[in-house]
Amino acid sequence: RERPGPEGPGHSEGGERMRGLGEDMEQPAGSWFIRKVFSWRAAAAVAWSVLLLPISTTVFILLSRVNVFRPIQWITDSWNHLNNSYIIFAVLVLCGVIVIIGIFNMEFYTVEPSIPCSRIALIGNVFHPHRFLHSVVHAVVGMLMAWCAAVIAGGRYQLISVPCSSQDSSASSSHVCLNEFHVFLLMEGAFIGYSYSLLYFVNNFNYLSFPVLQQFKYPRFKGNLSLVIKYSAVQSLYFLRNYCILYYFLGYVPRAWISASTTLQRDSTLYSLDTLTGLLDLPLLYTTWLSGTFLLVTWYITWLLFKIFVTEAFQFPVHSSFGEEADQCLPKVLTSKVSPCVKYLALQDLALLSRYSASRRQEVFSLSQPGGHPHNWIAISGECLALLNYLTQKLMEYQETVAANGRTKPHPIPRERHHSSTSGTSCLEEPASYQPSLRTPLYSRQTQGSLSSSLIKPSSNSFRNLLAFPLSPDSYSPLSSPAVNRMNNMLDLASPNYGSKRSPHEMRKGPKLWTSASTSSEYPTCTSECFGQAAHVSNRTPEVTKHSAVSEWMLQRQDQVKIFFSKRGLVMYLFKKLPEASSQALFANSQAHIWALEGLSHLVAASYTEDRYGVVQTTLSSILCAMLSLQEAVDKHFKLPHASSKPARSTGTLIDSSYKTLRFALRASLKTAIYRITTTFGEHLKAVQLSPEHRKRLQQFLEYKE
Repeated sequence: RERPGPEGPGHSEGGERMRGLGEDMEQPAGSWFIRKVFSWRAAAAVAWSVLLLPISTTVFILLSRVNVFRPIQWITDSWNHLNNSYIIFAVLVLCGVIVIIGIFNMEFYTVEPSIPCSRIALIGNVFHPHRFLHSVVHAVVGMLMAWCAAVIAGGRYQLISVPCSSQDSSASSSHVCLNEFHVFLLMEGAFIGYSYSLLYFVNNFNYLSFPVLQQFKYPRFKGNLSLVIKYSAVQSLYFLRNYCILYYFLGYVPRAWISASTTLQRDSTLYSLDTLTGLLDLPLLYTTWLSGTFLLVTWYITWLLFKIFVTEAFQFPVHSSFGEEADQCLPKVLTSKVSPCVKYLALQDLALLSRYSASRRQEVFSLSQPGGHPHNWIAISGECLALLNYLTQKLMEYQETVAANGRTKPHPIPRERHHSSTSGTSCLEEPASYQPSLRTPLYSRQTQGSLSSSLIKPSSNSFRNLLAFPLSPDSYSPLSSPAVNRMNNMLDLASPNYGSKRSPHEMRKGPKLWTSASTSSEYPTCTSECFGQAAHVSNRTPEVTKHSAVSEWMLQRQDQVKIFFSKRGLVMYLFKKLPEASSQALFANSQAHIWALEGLSHLVAASYTEDRYGVVQTTLSSILCAMLSLQEAVDKHFKLPHASSKPARSTGTLIDSSYKTLRFALRASLKTAIYRITTTFGEHLKAVQLSPEHRKRLQQFLEYKE
């Protein structure tokens, strides 16, 4: 007889429950959102795109068979043509194309734009192997959609083979010749698909910007539909121009390949389309432009619906009484390492609840039972402060890099790292448990690794870092600066300045725009990304250079290569840093910081009358310190060149350039957040413990002088 163990007869059931709980805990954070929310939103976007397809197909048939002089016959013929069986089959194929486009939208979307620092980095970013697959698939799908458009248009474009003319003796045996008009439309679809894919990444169409004003889905779609049609028509016209030029020189290649693969030969009695006479066929140009417009409208509508559905505001519960729903609560989502899309939606929900929902604010200010601890407020405020302090640290490091005239600091060696022995706490210090869990693409892939979700696949930065700026500026090249030349002379064994100390006058030559006690360079900035390879050459120490003659010979060869390439105009053009790229990359994810500022400031302002337990007062000093430190860093950043120049706003286009002005929106939101707190508390803020510098800056806000 088996005896029950010391744990009792119910031990096996309890073990099964524990194993089930362990399996649930092994699931990555935020997987519930992908499964229950994101997938349904993406599926709804694809479904609406499919439902709108018959409407766009009907319009395409009407425009392709237009007959203004006989409108009744025009409408009748179009209706009869629409009811044909091959039209229904072509529509079913188009539905499959829309599903493929929707899947690629889900796989390649991002909430943080990609901002290359140089033209060579932009080329490497576009022709990344992962994105090259995107281009190839879109070229194939574009050809398939062009075939559907040719079938729907009918007439001489419908079939790839046509009966030969009686005068053509070369093809009289087969009586079937190659229809070059059909081939022309197929190649045009492939060309537009590949061009669409290239511009998809160059213009950051995979970047999902969240709307500032909350609207329902239908008004957002209705307001952008006319813009989609206009942009698609204009872009199709430019694509047609480029395609005609390409087909004029290389049009014989697909025609010859099809003729060699099949028994179809070109009808010699007809003019070829890779000539000026063939390309000036106005009905052909009109049908080709209309097919390209139909393709782009269909794809951009799918993209627009995906963007509208995914960026719709989602309400996270602040507190849940059920343990299985604890991962879905707002404090847990904010402090967990989830996908950037979930993090952005959580911060957006925080900004909305702090401003409009008094009942949800009470849940934030509430205490836990039992225990009486403000866990919700500690988690929310800690994550927001970590985001603000992290941005302040990035600005400080970038300021120090620019102050050194482009010379980046060497990365600290762990075994030689000295910890600061100063007493007291700084406002930039933060608990280890509240390290910001949201990073920009320039930093997150170097510190955290890739996300576990298969739907969020940010591209790797290793290839872009390799192409960013592999050549360090030489003292004889226009890429160098006086500070770099002085450093190279000091580290050059053959230089008379080697090992000598600089005079105080020379020490004062370098501009110092920022002074910070922080010496950590854990997160390289965009400038250090562009000049990261240069730092390894210009900052080499004498111990490294005097190891052997082989290393010295290799360094000399490297210097010669630098001098050779730096004197080439094309290399200078490709590797020259783009204006404002560094500043834009620093604030690439500033939308999250804007929501954090709005959420914190509204919660602090509401706590003046709604916080019954005083939980906000315990962190008010840290909040003011973080905001004032960020205000100082932002003000000094805008004194740099190209930082205060606002790019021109683009109107009448689908290209979203809002990320280029995020630094201006952050500066305005930061000042508004501080004024919101000072206006609410007034003179009571004088009792808050702050440093003399912060107290002086806070007094400027209290007197409305900022």
